[in-house]
This record gives sequence, C-alpha cells and structure tokens, in this order.
Amino acid sequence: MASEFPDIEPSQFDLIVVGTGLPESILAAAASVAGKSVLHLDPAPFYGSHYASLPIDAFTSFLNSHQETSSTPNESPSGDKDSALLTVGLQKRPLYSSVEISSGDIGSLGRTRSFNLDLSGPRLLFCADSMVDMILRSSASHHLEFKSVEANCIWVDGELKTVPDSRAAIFQDRSLGLMVKNRLMNFFKLVRGHFNSEGGERISDEDLEKPFVQFLSEQGLPDNVKCIILYAIAMVDYDQDNAEAQNLIKTKDGIENLALYNASSGRFSNTVGSFIYPLYGQGELPQSFCRCAAVKGAIYILRMPVMEIIYDKETRHYKGIKIASGQQLLSKHLVLDPSFTDPASAFNSPSYRENNENQRSYVEVIDGVPCIKQKVARAVCVTSKSLQSDLSNVLLVIPPKSLYPEQQMCIRVLQLGSNLSVCPPDLFVVYISMLCDEARQGKDAISAAMNALFMLPVSESAENDTSLQSESSESNGKPKLLWHAIHVQKLTQKIYPDDEFFPEVAATENVEDD
Repeated sequence: MASEFPDIEPSQFDLIVVGTGLPESILAAAASVAGKSVLHLDPAPFYGSHYASLPIDAFTSFLNSHQETSSTPNESPSGDKDSALLTVGLQKRPLYSSVEISSGDIGSLGRTRSFNLDLSGPRLLFCADSMVDMILRSSASHHLEFKSVEANCIWVDGELKTVPDSRAAIFQDRSLGLMVKNRLMNFFKLVRGHFNSEGGERISDEDLEKPFVQFLSEQGLPDNVKCIILYAIAMVDYDQDNAEAQNLIKTKDGIENLALYNASSGRFSNTVGSFIYPLYGQGELPQSFCRCAAVKGAIYILRMPVMEIIYDKETRHYKGIKIASGQQLLSKHLVLDPSFTDPASAFNSPSYRENNENQRSYVEVIDGVPCIKQKVARAVCVTSKSLQSDLSNVLLVIPPKSLYPEQQMCIRVLQLGSNLSVCPPDLFVVYISMLCDEARQGKDAISAAMNALFMLPVSESAENDTSLQSESSESNGKPKLLWHAIHVQKLTQKIYPDDEFFPEVAATENVEDD
C-alpha cells in the first residue's frame, strides 16, 4: 500500500488541514495568506467534502456511504514503550441519517452528469453578507461567478406571493390596502433612520429589547404583513406567534436582519434582488478558497486518507498525523472536518485509564465532535417546470403552520434553473430544508412541502396520501416531481464566530463590479 502514495516533502508544516469543506478551505487560505506553511489533504477524489456539488450518481453514492450506522468508538492510544509518541486511530463520524432516495429511473433525466447537486446546501448569499465581503477581500472572487435569485416569494393560502420588499413593490401590491402600504413604508423608513449615521430617528432601547413580533404589532401592521417581514425578509425560522416560545427574536436582531436585506438590494449593479448564488453550485465556494491558498504556496493532495493522529506521550499535546502511506507528518496545528470524531476522547477510554492511572492527562476530553442538538432536514428534487412562470431562480418561504398546525418552523425552498449550470435545460433543481430537533419531525415537514408544491408520481402520492395532496394535482399546474433525495444532517458547532479571517488590502480594481 505504501507504494501507492509517494512521500510528501517537506514533512513538517505550520498547519495541516484534513477535508476541503468550506470552513476548512477558508482556514487554509487565511493561514496561507498569513505566510504559514499549509498541507491540505482530503481522502475524497474531489474538492468540497460535505460542501461539494456533485452529479446525481456521485451525490446518491456519497449520501449512502456517509449515513449514520452503528458508531465505532475511538481506539485507545498506542505506541512503543520506549517511544515518546502515542498514536490514535482517526474515526469517521457520519453527519447524515434517514437517507431516502427515490426509486425513479434517473436515466430519464437525460445527462445526469450535467447536474451539480449541493450536499449540505444550498449556500445562498445576501449580496451584503460578510461572506461576500470576505470573498472580495480574499480575491476568491477571481475564481467565482454568481447569478441573482430573481424572486423572493412567500406561501400564502396555497399560492406563491411575491414579497413586497421595496418601495415600488409595496405600491404595486394590490393585496395591500393604502393604509397598510403607508404604515409599511413608515416602518421601513423608521428602520433605515435607526441605522442612519447622519442622525435619523432611532428606535428606543426599550423597544429594541422587545420581541420583534410585538414591536411590529405596535406599528399597526396586520398579521399578513408581520408574517412577510418576520419570515421572508428578517428570515426568522421559528414560529413567533407563541408569546411563551423560547425562540422569540428581539427587535434589535430583527431590524439588523432587515438592514442586511435592504443593504443587499442593489449592492451590485448587475444583480436583481438581494440574493446571489454561485454558478455550478455551492461546491465552487470551497474550491475558490483552495485556489487562493494554492497560489500562496499551500500543498494540496486528494485521495489521501489520514489514518492516525500523533500525540506527545508525556504532555498529550498534538504533534502530527500518519497518512495511508505510513509516513508521519508533523505540524503545529491541525484542523479536521466535522465528519471526524475528536481523537482526544480516546484518552478517556477505560482501557487507557486502566493502564495509565499514574499519568496526568492535559487533554480536555470531549465525547466526539462538539455539536448542537439541532438538525436540518433536506430534500433535493428535480422537477419538470418552474414553480413560478417565466422565472428560473426563486426563493420561497413557507411560514410556520402554513401546511399543518404542528409546523413550528419555516420551510425554506430554493429553485435553481439551468442558467446556473446546475441541471440540464428545461429541468429545475429544488432544495427544501427545515431546522428540526428530531429526524421524523423534519422528514414529515419536508414530505408535506413536497405534497403541496409538486405533482408526485402515482406510487408516492398513494404512499403520502394526506389532505395536503390535491386530488387534481395533475390539472392544477404543479411541477412534476421527477427525482428526489431526502436526508437529515447534524449541525456542528461554529468555531471562531467573531474572528475576521482576511486583512483589509488596498483594492487594485473596482471589486464591486468584479
């Protein structure tokens, strides 16, 4: 096996990164820009890890091979008695569960390699998002191209309604009365004035600490307008109508989200609306940062499994890694993608404690990767036509309780067309996602959304026969569902949430029009 992998030179680095997902690639690029020596490895044959965009065959294969099975605990540390080093086997931690792939004939979809399906996405960006600022500042924008999302919609009484998110859209909306339009315009003026550095009218500190939904009511806004502001513009996920809920957002957070939405609209002259999405799928995002890192000297090797983590026997401090060839590579720091368990937990295994009772461990023991309880349920669908006539790229929010009384969170839907190079012409890729605490809760919501949005194949319509499935779906103009995959993904803990990665540099050209 060693002959399959040539030795890597040099064998010592400032940073070793395993996995080419988006967070790992950003860290690698930031370290390279800072002048650090970086080795970036990935056992997969493609860039992106869980952030990759893949053809249908590779997409389904990846989900099936990375879904949750019986967990394997980390091995106990091992090493020669006279050696100053210990090694711990690196174990995988599947991030996906409840994987369900449609049994339809994917050959009927035409050129399946023309699809670019996001594994853990889609990663839709506000034009004024800090992520966009970092893309511009790091020059990753030189390796990316974006297109606009043409419409932002909300689900109202079984139909898609365009969100009135600008002055022109508000006055063109025939569903709003003149008094409501004036109140809505005054509310947006109040929010803009609050953030106006030249001294506009500010919202009081007392109001900023109120639940946002209460503040909206005090502005005289009716329930349908509050729903639009909360879920389609401020992008709140949890039901805000329950006054006793623990997830009510405060006014200060709500208006910050509104300010981001407003700042995103019109930021770039060649975009429509507030959202952009990368051409060829979100998998281009990590690749762009990998290219930035490579330009600064980072070494990239795909198809390179990491077998063990090396620690100092006395201090239990990290020293390096052992790759599939048997070569040991040393570094000051190590970054692992979230699909690996924390190898330090092995130092707390019963067998290791039994054999090392007199040795003090300086490693903080964490049971696997730090993670939060929450999950996200996702569906990736291929459909025959657009959800909205004459539009290819559409964002849709289905507010809480819109599909059934127990729906406690928003369901987000993003439709992408062939102009983004994610599918063949005349077909569409539709992503459906919802935060959830339990897998069954998420899958039930995803199924309800699919029933409401699409004309399902006969076998699936019968299997999911609920009041949400229209008896005349074939004649009501719904897109036909041709293929789908559903899965539930665990969410991992954020690292360094307040740190800025790339220093500000003098622009050599007008990046706003890049």
